Amino acid sequence: MRDASVGYQCPDCVAEGARTTRSGRTAYGGLRPGNPGLTSMVLIALNAAVWLAVLATGGNGSRLLDWLELRPNGLCLVPGRGGFEVPQASCSGQGTFLPGVADGAWWQLMTSAFTHVQVLHIGFNMLALWILGPQLEAAVGRTRFLALFLLSALAGSTVVYWLTPEYKATLGASGAVFGLMGALLVLALKVRANPQQILLWIGINFVITVTAPNISWQGHLGGFLGGVLIAVILAWSPRVHRTLWQTAGLSAFGLALLVAIIARTAVLT
Repeated sequence: MRDASVGYQCPDCVAEGARTTRSGRTAYGGLRPGNPGLTSMVLIALNAAVWLAVLATGGNGSRLLDWLELRPNGLCLVPGRGGFEVPQASCSGQGTFLPGVADGAWWQLMTSAFTHVQVLHIGFNMLALWILGPQLEAAVGRTRFLALFLLSALAGSTVVYWLTPEYKATLGASGAVFGLMGALLVLALKVRANPQQILLWIGINFVITVTAPNISWQGHLGGFLGGVLIAVILAWSPRVHRTLWQTAGLSAFGLALLVAIIARTAVLT
């Protein structure tokens, strides 16, 4: 999910999120983080560690990359003959088996969001996470921010799983990053801040998404829509039993993604 860098700050979003309804909690019910950049730093470190591991094992030719990137369906890649769909056991001795979600590599739906090869790809994505992450963590709290990031990544992967050709591989944290962009837009509208700047950045990134080559518009779109929906759940849950409402809403969204993944798997198999 290749991406362009983004840059936007929403002081009103952070200020509203930091406003407490009771000691130590944000306006959206989360615990107020002492260091709102900590989760983003951990996520950046995880992405960097996976990137270095991929480079150390061969970069674009890495077998680790074959197992981490998202491929809807697996295939056997034979030098000089291209790829064809056969069971993994039948591929042994003929070529290299590239696993896919439909034949059991379900982990790719999440590991692909932590996998990069090109330095500019990981650089842009991590810069965007560094800019957007602390703002959102300060606004909603650490646990809710982590749920936002991971569910946005899964939403992007789910749309990729449905709309990408079944043997094409996709990788990168851009779906999650677009989810953060969508969430920040929602929070800006919630506090009635001027959304013009973030709308401009979102527009620029979507234009790049649909015009530049080798960019997963499916992952970007899925992540963005996922981030918008998650932020709506967090920001508009009733104050009474807010955490319960938020947990139920996020769980229902995660379940819907799971159903979509199962349905796509049934189609491919």
